Amino acid sequence: MSEADTPPEKTTVNIRMTETFLADVDGTWEELGYNSRSEFIRDVLRDAVKHPDFNRADIN
Repeated sequence: MSEADTPPEKTTVNIRMTETFLADVDGTWEELGYNSRSEFIRDVLRDAVKHPDFNRADIN
């Protein structure tokens, strides 16, 4: 495998949330067909970084 084909290193990040919110997160990633909680959270964070002007208030 060449250096260009090597996947980037990953770092573990710990976050705290309530059990209730975690249950909501777990239900959401499973409903949306993600393979794991981590995969879902990475996508959510990636979207937040790529679209910093997004405002949740606009969709309510």
